[in-house]
Amino acid sequence: MISREAKLPFEVVMLIIAAVVLLVTGVMLFLIYNGILPYYENGLYGLLLIIFALNTITLGRTPFGDIPRSKLLLVLGLLVAVIGMVTCLIPISIRFPRVLLFFCLGPGGLLLFLGMLLAKDKFRSWVKYGGIFRHLMLACSAVYILSIAIALLIWKQDLLTTPMTAVVILFFGAAVFYLAIVLGEIDRTYPEAARLPIGDIKLSIEQTMIIFTSVFMIIIGLVLIPVNLGMLPFSSSAQLGILMVIFAIQMLAFGNTPIGPFPRTWLMIGLGILAVVLGAISSIIPGILVSLLTILIGLLNILGGIIALTKILVQGHRQEAVSRDPSPPILRRLFITQLSLNLLQILFGTSMLIPGLVPGMIIGVILAANGAVLLYLVSILSSTIDWKDRFPLWFGKTKPRLF
Repeated sequence: MISREAKLPFEVVMLIIAAVVLLVTGVMLFLIYNGILPYYENGLYGLLLIIFALNTITLGRTPFGDIPRSKLLLVLGLLVAVIGMVTCLIPISIRFPRVLLFFCLGPGGLLLFLGMLLAKDKFRSWVKYGGIFRHLMLACSAVYILSIAIALLIWKQDLLTTPMTAVVILFFGAAVFYLAIVLGEIDRTYPEAARLPIGDIKLSIEQTMIIFTSVFMIIIGLVLIPVNLGMLPFSSSAQLGILMVIFAIQMLAFGNTPIGPFPRTWLMIGLGILAVVLGAISSIIPGILVSLLTILIGLLNILGGIIALTKILVQGHRQEAVSRDPSPPILRRLFITQLSLNLLQILFGTSMLIPGLVPGMIIGVILAANGAVLLYLVSILSSTIDWKDRFPLWFGKTKPRLF
């Protein structure tokens, strides 16, 4: 069972991640209410905004409905992601992220609910189809209504007691997970009905994820400058939490891990969900997992960088042996880019394991450079389609490292 291939659409993956974050939050709130654990509100709000942003830039699924992917939508989605990142990373009480999240959940949930009721191809059609579509009708209704309820709790935090708020969040998480299960079943039963992202953006979901990760790295690098100058506080716990959630998305959606790609089995899905749990806890509960995740992420970066470095050197040597012609410029650029990423990855992992080895300001530069190189990698990958058949040894096995 655990070694069987798991075919989960990206939409289902994102719903699972959102559900796990909500369920973890609901459970943690009981412990927070009893004074057992501290609570970092910015971490929760920022993480939810990041999830909304990821749905927007990868699938065109905005909080207010589906929109064809465009450059404008990509920019707006990344802007929301940046707001979520900064909210997580800087522990300063700012009202704007809470207001933005309220509009995503409240008016957004209401518009989605009304759209479901009024659209000819949704509620009324689902009633006629019956079967699994009745579950879809129930799951969507529950998610939209509970989304509005959560928005009210965000707007007026003393509307319910903390335990009651935790219960509502748990119900919301369960509803989102139920929707993920239903959509997964529909995808398996009716694969021809799968909704693919539409729009004039030619980037794949994986390439869009690379852009998101590069923006995250650049934001951390920029934020660390005023942090190291003593001008801003910084939440290393939330930083590690977001990294774990990015790990989880890569594992659940593509089978990619920091140490290389693996078959997307149910074991990989389980490990991905565990990564989400750790990421959510680290984002919401400050300091509790910092030591563990610092060691884990540091080791994974070092090991992943060494493995990837070895692979690209071996593949480059094999390609030269197969073809005596000079390597085209695009292959040389790809080689240098991958080499730079792997070296930066090893350096970043080493700096995490040995505090003080690299000054904080330099770590910021390393992270920003990593993000910039990732953006350059996307531009290279988007222009390599014609080269993949000519150089299968390189393009067939090499995976970009995101961390």
